[in-house]
Amino acid sequence: MAEYFVFEIAESLLGKLASNLYEEVSRAFDLYEDVQGLRDTLLIVKGVLLDAEEKKEKKHGLREWLRQIQNVCLDAEDVLDGFESQSLRKQVLKASGSTRMKVDHFFSSSNSLVFRFRMARKIKNVRRRLDKIAADGSKFGLERIDIDHSRLQRREMTYSHVDDSRVIGRDKNREEIMKLLMQPHLHGDGYGDQSVCVIPIVGIGGLGKTTLAKLVFNDKRMDDLFPLKMWVCISDDFDIRQIIVKIINSASDPTISVVPQESIDNLDIEQLQSRLRHKLSCQKYLLVLDDVWNEDRAKWIELKDLIKVGAIGSKIIVTTRSISIAYMMGTVPSYVLEGLSAENCLSLFLKWAFREGEEKEHPNLVEIGKEIVKKCGGVPLALKTSGSSLFSVFDLERWENMRDHELWNLKQQKDDILPSLKLSYDQMPSYLRHCFAFFSLYPKDFGFTSAEMANFWVTLGLLRSAFGSQQIENVGKLYIYELYSRSFLEDFEDFGSHYYFKLHDLVHDLSLY
Repeated sequence: MAEYFVFEIAESLLGKLASNLYEEVSRAFDLYEDVQGLRDTLLIVKGVLLDAEEKKEKKHGLREWLRQIQNVCLDAEDVLDGFESQSLRKQVLKASGSTRMKVDHFFSSSNSLVFRFRMARKIKNVRRRLDKIAADGSKFGLERIDIDHSRLQRREMTYSHVDDSRVIGRDKNREEIMKLLMQPHLHGDGYGDQSVCVIPIVGIGGLGKTTLAKLVFNDKRMDDLFPLKMWVCISDDFDIRQIIVKIINSASDPTISVVPQESIDNLDIEQLQSRLRHKLSCQKYLLVLDDVWNEDRAKWIELKDLIKVGAIGSKIIVTTRSISIAYMMGTVPSYVLEGLSAENCLSLFLKWAFREGEEKEHPNLVEIGKEIVKKCGGVPLALKTSGSSLFSVFDLERWENMRDHELWNLKQQKDDILPSLKLSYDQMPSYLRHCFAFFSLYPKDFGFTSAEMANFWVTLGLLRSAFGSQQIENVGKLYIYELYSRSFLEDFEDFGSHYYFKLHDLVHDLSLY
């Protein structure tokens, strides 16, 4: 687990190296060039750490390489602590004015000359080790990735088709969304621009937001209501140009070829937006924007201004894991998708664990299955993951092993529940990742308060204020609310001075995973 935080450790170390304190002390002891050399090498290594963390499961030796970087960074922190201690000694010495203390200091290891030689030796040692590790990293073919543009692995691109027979327990949800779509023109209170209605569907990863959107999109009643229907999977970057191209292609008659890629590449953004507006102009349309991660309101408004040329009654459905994104994009209150009922959970689990009707021959396994289902928290993808892993397995011991062990112990495929939830973890800013990991120390169904967690994080040195004057307790509250906005928390209550909340069971599994 530790190698997940190497980037954060390196980032913290670079922050210290850039501070005024370390610059002043390093100059005072004529070690400035050594410290800057260490900083330069660390900057180079940091540049490829995100790529290394992403590839460590696939490339042999990368995990050990990351551990070596972590060790040398921690040793570098010890060296920097030595600078801080020396700075404090000088302050004490200056304030005391004691001759005896000054004499003792001259003959001690804290003497400036002794300190300089000792620290220079340590810095050169750390830098030499870091240079070697950086050179070793070249054999892994790592690429430099900026943190703001890191290639976070996303789920596969989605499409609009769905097999209704494989979907269980979402009929009521479909009708509720359909009811919203059939209203002539929705007016949310205080939700801004009403020129086009945007209905956000929000919930934790694996809950079935995309599946629900597919059910609605493919309902025959939608064909009568919306002459033009378009499905666009956003997923990766909220790239306006690419989204325009996807909408144009989705709006095109399927019997006619979509715009060839060569032609699209030759169109500038002005030509593309003109073609988009022509496609949508005066059309009553339904547009699904699936799997949205963009938090940049300016980008959303830019896109919205281009697509709000449709006829009155046009609707947009947005699926997202983020409450704040849903609030930013929605013109009506978000549709918060809940987990499946216990009955539907069991039905879906059995559908994936057995062939049709086969479960009747194994009532003992079905009873164990009821216990396994409780661990899945009503999340369809978790039920699918658990059921699929037991398909064609009739050994009682295997089923009991699944029942008695946590979901995170299961071997996970790319599209299974924990890798799916990890996409949300990957999206977190680095300062939240450390904080989130410490939830794994608590039992499931534990009730937290923001004040308790803030104090815990403060003790561990994990909270940092974006504004110098901001109280650290308020920073803790902001961290908690950000986790809530990312659908990581449930039973969330705001008491003004503090929040109360719990972790969804699967999110707790993720913290362990």
